Amino acid sequence: MVTENDIKQFSELSNNIFAQIKRDVIGQKEVVEGTVIAMIAGGNVLLEGVPGVGKTRLVRTLGRVFDLPFARIQFTPDLMPADVTGTNIIVKDDNGNSTFSFQPGPVFSNIILADEINRATPKTQSALLEAMQEHTVTVMGVSRKLNEPFFVLATQNPIEQDGTYPLPEAQMDRFMFKLIVPNPSLDELMSIVSLTQKTMAEVADPVCSGEQLLKMRETANQIPVAEEVLKYAMMLCSATHPDSECATEAAKKYVRLGASPRAGQALISAAKVMALIKGRYNVAYSDINDLAYPVLRHRIKLNFEAIAERVSPDAIVGMVISEVCKKNKLPAPASLASAPVSAQKESAETPAAEAAPSENGEEDISDNKNNKKKRGLFGKK
Repeated sequence: MVTENDIKQFSELSNNIFAQIKRDVIGQKEVVEGTVIAMIAGGNVLLEGVPGVGKTRLVRTLGRVFDLPFARIQFTPDLMPADVTGTNIIVKDDNGNSTFSFQPGPVFSNIILADEINRATPKTQSALLEAMQEHTVTVMGVSRKLNEPFFVLATQNPIEQDGTYPLPEAQMDRFMFKLIVPNPSLDELMSIVSLTQKTMAEVADPVCSGEQLLKMRETANQIPVAEEVLKYAMMLCSATHPDSECATEAAKKYVRLGASPRAGQALISAAKVMALIKGRYNVAYSDINDLAYPVLRHRIKLNFEAIAERVSPDAIVGMVISEVCKKNKLPAPASLASAPVSAQKESAETPAAEAAPSENGEEDISDNKNNKKKRGLFGKK
């Protein structure tokens, strides 16, 4: 049973965590918030962004703030599964006899930075599947438990395609969030340069131990979720399937495969943490809507029509949210995050009344190729 003291400790710890991260990471507020939410909820995170925007620095800072063992794996085409999980080696015992001894790999740390994960072959990428889901590693028929808490924070560059291998669907589904790391603004860029002129090293102090993090997770798991809110979250996940009973028009038109049940689990687990961070003791519809973007954007597979029309996954998630809200007679999200990309572009040039959706609840998505605005964690501009 959650007590008032548990809630107070959760709030104090979360405030201290964000305060220390700000000492090393300039800006990226939504990315930092999403990563911390996933770590407290026990999920893995995929960070996608161009080189130099602070993905690796953020992960290293998290290792300092949470005071947990940290290991970095630089994924390359010649990396082998044994380089990740470890392997048995032949050693001499005291009597001179040869025996097998297990040499643990870097995956046996608490925080794993899988840098440029899409540069390794599928064979090596699959070495992380068991670790990410079951938190165990099996080598030569022997299963070994990983230390808790355990997280995989992976990075990938969306620009370069030469020498890269797309992540398999089974691995993408094991990431709780896919976060888009945007370029810094002018003021943030000035602050970054000023900070790095003094020191390139991380200066954040440890404020949360592994035991405290597990306690925060236990507290969040006991936060109540109203049945209607739970049903709404599950409807969002089901609505991404073009052949489900809750299928939306956007899914039928643009989606080939929808989100798996892991999406529903991730939505609820993360929403509980977000509610506590915002100072609430229950999950709200707004928590579900905000988290739908990082939870669903990498779990829905677009069909040819969506690719041909250049409709982004975030735009489809926004249309799904709008349709489900309308079907359940719920107020649509006030933010433009729930609108397709082209509608966001138009709304910046026209009055709000002109950017309203049509009667059937669909937005114009025909022209979004010139949209160059910065996208945040939740698909907001």
